[in-house]
Amino acid sequence: MKDPMRLVERFAYKHPHFGIPHLIRYLVGGCVLSWILCILLGNLTLLTYLTFDARAILHGQLWRLVTFLFVSFDYNPLLALLTFYFYYWMGTLLEQYWGTVQFNLYILLGWFFTVLFGFLMYFITGDKMVGMTGYFLFMSMFFAVATLFPDMEVLLFMILPVKMKWLALVDLGLFAYMIVKNVSQFPLNLLPLVAMLNYLVFFGVELWNRRPRKPSDTVVNFRRETARIRREEERTRREQKDQLYHHKCSVCGRTDASNPELEFRYCSRCAGYHCFCQEHINNHIHFTE
Repeated sequence: MKDPMRLVERFAYKHPHFGIPHLIRYLVGGCVLSWILCILLGNLTLLTYLTFDARAILHGQLWRLVTFLFVSFDYNPLLALLTFYFYYWMGTLLEQYWGTVQFNLYILLGWFFTVLFGFLMYFITGDKMVGMTGYFLFMSMFFAVATLFPDMEVLLFMILPVKMKWLALVDLGLFAYMIVKNVSQFPLNLLPLVAMLNYLVFFGVELWNRRPRKPSDTVVNFRRETARIRREEERTRREQKDQLYHHKCSVCGRTDASNPELEFRYCSRCAGYHCFCQEHINNHIHFTE
């Protein structure tokens, strides 16, 4: 299976100046600004001008193509601040690991798939997809971090240290639950799947290669042959042990009973009495004690 990640890396190599450095700052900044304006205005009217609306976009309100990403927060001040910090932390970590180009491509792919999904659903079902936000796009960063740093620990509720891989599994289960629970809101309930497409572009082949595999016939035959050889060697050792012999080579263990065609001699340079077959009488390390 061809790895799309190689195309991403090749593009990053050929276009080292592509993208916006510290892109996550602008994305989180837009979220913070939207949240502050909503708090100051005391209502959510502002959000109606920021959300994704396929029909409005087609009628010239192009800013919605970007501003719908900024409607990705909780209105509770504490939860909102924690969310903004989490977004910023994940984005910064990914950009440091991948570099600006690859991180921008990751976000751009997620944005593209989300917008494409919004327009397709509008043309197919007539739904303007006004409930579509950038929350799941931000969460795709979380799965990327969990894949790259599975054993990294974060403080859950600022108290409990939990590894990223376990949190990712929990969130994956929540995504599946949300899809099933909100099936009445189809096609909006499919957004978690759409948000994972950029993740699959970057990690799909790697995850596929990690899957448990059934051993091939070649591997199975090799294991069987290895086991047969070991059984034969063990049988030979037992037979040699049971046979009476007069001479036994101190190197290979062959005896005059198991190999009567061999000649055995004692080495005068070895300390003590050590017998060797004709192959090892002149080819062995001398015993000193």
